[in-house]
Amino acid sequence: MKSTWLSVSLGCLLVCSIAAVSTAEEKWQSMFNGKDLSGWKINENEDSWRVEDGVIVSGGPRSHLFFETKKPFKNFHFKAKVKTTKGSNAGIYFHTRFQKEGWPKYGYECQVNVSHKDKKKSGGLYSVKDVFDPPAKDDEWYVQEIIVKGKNIKLILNGKTLVDYTEPENQKARDKNFERRLDSGTIALQAHDPDSVVYFKDLKIRRLP
Repeated sequence: MKSTWLSVSLGCLLVCSIAAVSTAEEKWQSMFNGKDLSGWKINENEDSWRVEDGVIVSGGPRSHLFFETKKPFKNFHFKAKVKTTKGSNAGIYFHTRFQKEGWPKYGYECQVNVSHKDKKKSGGLYSVKDVFDPPAKDDEWYVQEIIVKGKNIKLILNGKTLVDYTEPENQKARDKNFERRLDSGTIALQAHDPDSVVYFKDLKIRRLP
């Protein structure tokens, strides 16, 4: 009887421990304090980034804003509210890493563009699975989600899945300038050019098993 009770107790402890770990992994982490760019690192042209009224604003010469994390993100769920303006272009990179200058070489880019001349639009996996008619409008906030689990990438805009892409096994780098393959890394926001003013807020992320 004692042995049975002990087995049941140990089993309960194991289940509770697993549940606790799972809960910890799934906790949302805020990425922006609404006041300044603490926790982020700019690679070039610092004046292309500012914070106004609790919102990150990009607009200026090419620049990228990298989220600083001690532990790279592998499987994760990211959410942010994004607002484009007429003719603007930007991007959200993931599985990327800080570099001093240039377009990010590592990871993938979720496109941010509703009316810019580039035909690749918001919610697309840039130059991999592009979107040409997104359910979004300039000067209106939309919710962009990025989910990575294993080799699968989902890009969801305003609750609609626009990209459901599984990277092939043993995927090779696209070319010497752009890897465009999964590994692990951080999130980076893009300031594309001086005429592209784009807004970001309510950025958060959670790690997935």
